[in-house]
Amino acid sequence: MNTLEAFNQTLFLMIDATPSTPSALIGVARFIADYAIYLVPLSLLAMWLSGDARRRETALHACCATLLALVINQVIGMLWPHPRPFVMGVGHSFLEHTSDPSFPSDHGTIFACIALTLLLDGATRYGVAILLTGLAVAWARVFVGVHFPLDMVGAIGVAGVAVFLLAPFWPWFGGSVTRALVVVYRKLLAAPIGRGWLSR
Repeated sequence: MNTLEAFNQTLFLMIDATPSTPSALIGVARFIADYAIYLVPLSLLAMWLSGDARRRETALHACCATLLALVINQVIGMLWPHPRPFVMGVGHSFLEHTSDPSFPSDHGTIFACIALTLLLDGATRYGVAILLTGLAVAWARVFVGVHFPLDMVGAIGVAGVAVFLLAPFWPWFGGSVTRALVVVYRKLLAAPIGRGWLSR
């Protein structure tokens, strides 16, 4: 076992829950690990429904950066399929999960990419909320035994790469794609928009 892998496993065992961990704490961690991800689409939807053109473009920018990051994750997983802790028999697992590659964490990548894009685009309130929730999710998914700590570090790195790669191209097409989607949105939801239930 190389030094980095040994460090990864040692740090994991320091965070991972055990059978003696209070069940209430495990329950909270499982809830965060499974359900906090829904804050991401809800936040982006709230930004879109605000009706502010800049916020809508920022929300779309975050989505596109995240999709690129998840593609990078898939490539990494195919080239270097690092097993999850429970597959390796390391620590304890308190959450059912498939045995797909653990590095980098998709959950961690989504939160990191969305938070980074929102913060860089000036949507500070949403960005901070996503960032803090992402930190909680990173802890929770290690705590319940489905990820190693370096899976989360890798997720941050992938998010940074994706945002960096997209940045030069976004000004070329971001605005036009956003406007096109706004047109589609207004046509598809013309009735509730007309009644004032949704922002235009």
